[in-house]
Order: sequence, then C-alpha cells, then structure tokens
Amino acid sequence: MDIPRPLSLSVDIEHWPIAGAFSISRGAKTEAVVVVAAVSDGRHKGRGECVPYARYDENVTGVAQAIEAMREPLRQGLDRAGLQRAMPPGAARNALDCALWDLEAKRAGRPAHALAGLGPPRPLTTAYTISLGTPEAMADAARSAAKRKLLKIKLGGDGDPERIRAVRAAAPESELIVDVNEAWSPANLAQNLAACAAAGVTLVEQPLPAGRDDALAGIARPIAVCADESVHDRGSLASLAGRYDAVNIKLDKAGGLTEALAMAGEAQRLGFDIMVGCMVATSLSMAPAMLLAQQARVVDLDGALLLAKDRPDGLRYDGSLVHPPTPALWG
Repeated sequence: MDIPRPLSLSVDIEHWPIAGAFSISRGAKTEAVVVVAAVSDGRHKGRGECVPYARYDENVTGVAQAIEAMREPLRQGLDRAGLQRAMPPGAARNALDCALWDLEAKRAGRPAHALAGLGPPRPLTTAYTISLGTPEAMADAARSAAKRKLLKIKLGGDGDPERIRAVRAAAPESELIVDVNEAWSPANLAQNLAACAAAGVTLVEQPLPAGRDDALAGIARPIAVCADESVHDRGSLASLAGRYDAVNIKLDKAGGLTEALAMAGEAQRLGFDIMVGCMVATSLSMAPAMLLAQQARVVDLDGALLLAKDRPDGLRYDGSLVHPPTPALWG
C-alpha cells in the first residue's frame, strides 16, 4: 500500500507585462503581478496561480505569506477539504486549492474535470475587454476587435453614454457587455442603463458600489445586472436577490475551484445566471476556471490575451474561442 508522501510547497511572485495598459474606473496598470503556489509529493507537482487584489485589501506580500503559512499543515497532510476550513476565501486559498486539484489529477493520471465529476470541457466563447478611455480611444479599440463575438466594455462614470454609443458604432455586430466597477451612482443609474439598452448591451456588471446597491431593487432594470464586487463566496449570494440577475464568480474571490463549483450550484438554485470572470493574469489562472465556465451564460476569461506574452503551454485562443487547458499547463 502506498503511504501518502508529505507535500512540499514553493511560492513565487511573478511579473507579467500587459500589452499597453489595462484601465478601469479605479485606475490603470501595465503589468500583472501574480503569486504561484506549487505543491509536490516528490513525484508529481501541482500548480495554482492567484492575483492579489487591493480592492479586497489584498497585497502580494500578504498573500504570499498566507500561502507560506500553510507549509507545515501541508507537510502534515492538509488536503483540499481541510484547506477550506484552514483559510478564508481569497487569492491565497485560490492558488493552493488549484495547486491541489492539479496535483490530484497528476497523481491519479486522470483529468481534473473527471475528478470533479464533470464532463470533458469544451471550447467556449470568451469576452474580450476594451479598457476605459475617451470615447474616441475606446471606439478605436473596439474597431480593432470588431470581429470578436463578445466585447466587454469598461465604463467609469461621467461620459459613459457617449462611450457606449461610440463603441457600438465601431463594433456593430459584436455582443456587448459592460463592466462599471462600482463607478455609477443612484443619480445616474437610470440614464446610464438606458444608454446601454439603446446600444444593445446585454448585461451590465456592478454598476453601483458594493454595499450601496439598494437602488437596483427599486428600479425597472432594462438589462440584466450582474454582481461582481458585491459577491464573493456562497455566503454572499442570498442577500443579492432582487437586486441582481446574475453573479460573476471569480476563483480569486471565491478562494479556489472547490468553493467556486459549490457556489455555482447554489447560485443556480437561487435563480441567478452565472458569469465566470478573471483577473489579468496568465493562462495558469484561467485554466481551472474553464471547468467552472462550462455552466456559465457569460464567459470572461481573456486575462492572458491582455498580456504581452503568456507562459509556455498556455491556453489556446482562436479569435474569441478559448480551448480547455492541456495537462502540461494544469489539470
């Protein structure tokens, strides 16, 4: 009988340049800083990647230290189930949870989707993000991407009706979804939603600040509204009823694939549509989310496309179509 080997842990901080700049209502950045956790039993190694996010009071040093704190528990036999109890939701747990999924798949010689009781993942259409800018700059970017089926448009407050009109004119055939990143207010909510509806937008993500989004329950919503910053793990779902039509599940918020899969089931039980999103990161971050995305109405896994280069064995993108990962990358 094989005796389980103690697991070793390594943690690395990596910097990946973005092609140009990535701009949202909270600011712009020119590189993605990710934390990679690797767990090994001496024969097999699993990897997981996360993106610390300041919006949730995370930073690279703190996340790396939180992962490092699991070194001894892992050596003593901590598994995925125990990890859910040992760490709170967030980026640090995501990296370790996905690394353990990858390790389990490699140990078993079976793909991660089979271990999760899921069918083989298929290629999916992903959104492609147009960063926040002037109406003219956003129209130029949309025109360059107008052959893509689904564009995600970053908005940011004043001037948004002009931005979305300019984007629609530049990309008349693309489906448009909008991400506001909490930048609207109750005072301009109806006007901005009307402008999006007139442009044929099919979904608006997080128009109001988390915790100050009660106005969504008091108006007629002409477009589906999706929670992002207002939703984290399963515990945050029930309170969103009446305000949101969909929820954006991100592994970095949920704390890994284990919680995200459970969260998707609970969201569907409560009547929410599912969107699967990501941070700007490499394909190693996107790969586990491909399993979750199989049940989503909207897929936004373009993070690796926004980089100047991706890691070896990255996900394959054919235009708007993203293919499942190979075992050389993850799972």
